[in-house]
Amino acid sequence: MSQQAHETDANNSNVSRQEIIEVARLARLGIDEDTAGSYANEISKVLTLMQTLESVDTADVKPLSNIHEVYQDFRADVANHDINRERNQSIAPAVENSLYLVPQVIE
Repeated sequence: MSQQAHETDANNSNVSRQEIIEVARLARLGIDEDTAGSYANEISKVLTLMQTLESVDTADVKPLSNIHEVYQDFRADVANHDINRERNQSIAPAVENSLYLVPQVIE
C-alpha cells in the first residue's frame, strides 16, 4: 500500500458493512447484515472519537502514573465506643449470649 493510500485510510473513520462482514468471515463469526451495519456504525463512531482525541495538544500534560497521586485526607482511626449492642442485635435473626448465631456452613 502506498504512503498516500495509507494516510487516506488513516483519515477515513468510516467502516463499511462489507468490511465487517469480511472480517467476520475471516474470524469465522456468524454476523448477519443488520448486525454488520450496526457494528460498522459503532466502530466508525469510536474511530472518529480516536481522531478527535489524537488532535488534542498534550505537550504540556504530565503523564499520570497512578490515579491516586492526589493526596486524600483520611479521618483519624479512633475507636468508637458508642456501639449499642442491644439495638444492633435486636434486628438480628438469632442471638444467644450476646453473640450472633449464623447457619453452619462447614460440617
